[in-house]
Amino acid sequence: SIFQNHFPFRPLFVNSTLKLGLEIDIDNPRELGPDLIANGVAGSKLTDTSVIIIDFGTALTFTCVEQTPQYKKIRGVSIAPGLGSAVRALGSNTAQLPHVHLSPPEKAIGTNTIHSIQSGIVLGYAGLVDSMVARLKTELPEPCKVIATGGLSSVLAEICTSFDIIDPWLTLDGLRHIFEENKPTR
Repeated sequence: SIFQNHFPFRPLFVNSTLKLGLEIDIDNPRELGPDLIANGVAGSKLTDTSVIIIDFGTALTFTCVEQTPQYKKIRGVSIAPGLGSAVRALGSNTAQLPHVHLSPPEKAIGTNTIHSIQSGIVLGYAGLVDSMVARLKTELPEPCKVIATGGLSSVLAEICTSFDIIDPWLTLDGLRHIFEENKPTR
C-alpha cells in the first residue's frame, strides 16, 4: 500500500479477528465496521455494566455491549441516518428548504422555516434516541449505561434524557485500546 511505501511500519487494520477483549456475537462478525468495534471496546472499558454506545456521525449508530463479570460481547447494532445526513437530505431534495445549523429550538412548534427544521430534526432525533435506548435496554441485562459520542452528540446532550456519559473522543480511545492489545511487529 502507499502507506507502507512511505512509513517504516505496518498499519493495523481494525477488524473482528484482532484481540479485542470482547466477543463479537453477531451473525457475521466481519460485517461489523471498525468504528463500531472501537466504540464497543472503549465503551466496555468505561463501565463494568452492559452499555449502549450511541455514535452521532454520518450514521446514527447504537452499539450494544452485554457485559458481566464473566464475559463481554457486542450483541449487535442499530443504525439510522445521522442528523447531518437528515438535514442535507432535506436541503438537497427539496427546493424551498435551506440547510440549517443544528441546534435545539426554543419550542417544538416552529414559526419559521429554520426553527421548523430544527424542531423536526433535533427534537425528533432526541425522541428517536431516547425511544431506541428504552427498547434496547429491554434486550440487555440491567444495569445498562448509555454513552454518547461523535461530533454531533453535543447537539442532543441537553435534550436527550438517556445519556449517562458523553465522550466525543470514545472511538479514538477504542482505537488506542485495540492498538495496545495488537501492536504490530515491524
